[in-house]
Amino acid sequence: MKTTEARTEKARFDTRLSKEQKIIFERAAIMGGYRNLSDFVISAVQEKAKMIFQETETVLASQKDSEIFFDAIINAANPNDKLIAAAKQYHDLLSK
Repeated sequence: MKTTEARTEKARFDTRLSKEQKIIFERAAIMGGYRNLSDFVISAVQEKAKMIFQETETVLASQKDSEIFFDAIINAANPNDKLIAAAKQYHDLLSK
């Protein structure tokens, strides 16, 4: 019986840092309990990417909500009998 292992395809990411940046990042990685600088960088970048995705989705959802809201106001349907009766009842309660 053969078992198959899921393989994750790897890609390389290279960058240049100043010596000062590398020292700061390595120190933060050690203080944060990361095994090495690469793990720290990957974790930090992944977290930042999640934040950007969430912010973008929130903005897009907010824009869509605004469009729906203003469309409902601009293209509002005429009130039906129940709504008219409820408004009259509300007005009558406030007038007492």
